[in-house]
Amino acid sequence: MSNQNPVFIPGPTNIPERLRRAISQPTIDHRSSSFGTMFKPLFPGVKKVLKTETGEVIMFPATGTAGWESAISNTLSPGDKILACRHGMFSHRWIDMCKRWGLDVQQLNAPWGAGAPAADFQAALEADKNHEIKAVLVTHNETATGVRSDVAAVRKAIDAAGHPALLLVDGVSSIASMDFRMDEWGVDVAVTGSQKGFMLPAGLSIVGVSQKALKAMETAKLPRCFLDWRDMLNTNPKGGFPYTPPVGLFFGLGEALKMIEEEGLENVFARHHRMAEGVRRAVDAWGLKLCAHSPDLYSETISAILVPEGQDSTKLVVHAADKYGVAFGIGLGEVAGKVFRIGHLGSLTDVMALSGIGTAEMAMVDLGYPIELGSGVAAAQEYYRNSAAAEPKLAKSA
Repeated sequence: MSNQNPVFIPGPTNIPERLRRAISQPTIDHRSSSFGTMFKPLFPGVKKVLKTETGEVIMFPATGTAGWESAISNTLSPGDKILACRHGMFSHRWIDMCKRWGLDVQQLNAPWGAGAPAADFQAALEADKNHEIKAVLVTHNETATGVRSDVAAVRKAIDAAGHPALLLVDGVSSIASMDFRMDEWGVDVAVTGSQKGFMLPAGLSIVGVSQKALKAMETAKLPRCFLDWRDMLNTNPKGGFPYTPPVGLFFGLGEALKMIEEEGLENVFARHHRMAEGVRRAVDAWGLKLCAHSPDLYSETISAILVPEGQDSTKLVVHAADKYGVAFGIGLGEVAGKVFRIGHLGSLTDVMALSGIGTAEMAMVDLGYPIELGSGVAAAQEYYRNSAAAEPKLAKSA
């Protein structure tokens, strides 16, 4: 695998040189005022990305999985009932985590390729007359299938049922790349990580917490220690950290927030849409289909592409890595061997996306896929040529 080529996995994403430099800082005393000077401005910056004015931001030296765990351990008690839908690998893993914690999971099921079913959530909540369900779990962007669920519709379903359940959302592969509206959508806990839209290495779990979730924290009885929100809330506002912080990643996050602000958050979303649409035009030109069942479900950060009958998508991904030094995502869970995934998020441009499309095309032709060499690239080129793009700023020097 060549480290000169961009990766096209759905995270960790490519790291811009500007962020590589920002991370590479000399050691500082994390108990000194210099740490607080760097650390405290991160919180309003992340709030802008989450689009929250009323929530709090909590960050752990971990990954998105720890964010999931903090969401349930800080708001729920042993035996609490939660409502979730399994429609992909990452919704499945969050459900599995809840079961391991001894929570009572009321599980809905939808096909892999479908989104979170708001109507089914509403029906389940309306049937819960005694309000035993304490939280609803939703995966905003299902990384395994390239499906974006309508979080706002789930919130409307909760409200229509007149139910007090918390809304916990996995936004790991969407936040900072796709529009996410924590306050407007009534999200109580939003979970993401540093290694996706923030374009950093893995190692920061970033969690947005509503005032309602903070109130639930005061009575929650599940055990918590390393991931206890209270320790962060007691120390972070003063520029402190309850244990050794990942200082380099915090320097990087500060620079990533500057890059997002310079490009403009809405321009970041527009860039991701452009890259995704170019990939989708290529898929159509190849005569292939996406795993996502309909256009309203298409993710702007990841496309899961169904391979023709009789082909093994894992062999395609391995071939692309071995022959061309380019990484794509394999299929996971129920779509293992059936899809390959092109990640188009983080530090990517149209030009970089074309290199991924071209490589996927070469690998498919090598393996005898019934596609015409150059067809997908041409379709993407035509789209990129004829759609407006904001001035790229990813390469700007610090």
